[in-house]
Amino acid sequence: MVKLRRSKLNPILTPSKKNWWEKEAVFNPGVCQKDGRVFLLYRAIGEYEFYVSRLGLAWSDDGFRFRRVNREPILEPTKLYDRWGCEDPRITSFSDGRFFITYTALSEPANNGGGPPATALLSTKDFKNFRRYGIVTPFGSDNRDVVLFPEKIKRKYIMLHRPHRWTQREVLRMFNQKKSDIAESEIWVPSTLGNLPEKPSIWIGQSRNLRKWSGYEVVMEPREDCQWEAMKIGAGVPPIKTEKGWLLIYHGVDNQKVYRVGAALLDLKDPSKVVARLPYPILEPEESYEKEGDVPNVVFPTGAIIRDGILFVYYGAADKVIGLATIEMDLLLEELKQYLE
Repeated sequence: MVKLRRSKLNPILTPSKKNWWEKEAVFNPGVCQKDGRVFLLYRAIGEYEFYVSRLGLAWSDDGFRFRRVNREPILEPTKLYDRWGCEDPRITSFSDGRFFITYTALSEPANNGGGPPATALLSTKDFKNFRRYGIVTPFGSDNRDVVLFPEKIKRKYIMLHRPHRWTQREVLRMFNQKKSDIAESEIWVPSTLGNLPEKPSIWIGQSRNLRKWSGYEVVMEPREDCQWEAMKIGAGVPPIKTEKGWLLIYHGVDNQKVYRVGAALLDLKDPSKVVARLPYPILEPEESYEKEGDVPNVVFPTGAIIRDGILFVYYGAADKVIGLATIEMDLLLEELKQYLE
């Protein structure tokens, strides 16, 4: 088995009492490289009464030691669809210099279900000026963990997402309610009940313009023989292109709500097909900062870069701080070859 190695500097970013909006927790960062530096776009909490998330920015020359860019968040709730929180950003870098950022948008307070949560998209070239595309997931699907592929495939943008309500159990629950109790936009599913997965899974979608998405189908479901992902799975890091396939670093949750990190390969030409998938996690909560926090027993991967053949995986630890773990890319890909689907 191969495992990610934690940085000796962990946690690499912790809450700052100097800034009111991030004094309680910083976690679940998106990551990219720009002008030789590593940029970390992280989720921040400043209070627990409403638990409103904002996004802060930090940078590093080596990928290990980070400093905050400014004293204010670079993105905070301003629209009706995200007025109660901007959560868990992921950054996808395109070759034309654009950085696409997906984040979970809460239209209602987090302690009231969040709206339910949806995912919004924006882009930037300098992390100062942003173009908003609005909500990109179907209304009412309770959709998180959205990541974009870093290039078009067959002239279309491709995303992975995790619609929590697109399961047999959730749809049956909705159908069994009185029709008058269901809001018009509360749930929409793309297929028949029999084709839905039993548990929250990773889906794929496509778009020509980044606004209208379609072609939804399941890519990966929780496996019955892997208890570490028995409850649900979700995309973590935006897919990374390799000669062997699209490397997907994802998270799995067991029945005790412990979050772990997994790895899989998707087909380069048709990423709806899984090429290989490890049956075991490559990172799990072991250190005190991962086992103790606002949500205990969580390692939640949300960003990654490659430097000198080393994969740097950045993750939220116990919804409180940010950790970093690394592995040689060749080593991980060789291990995945042993578990072809």
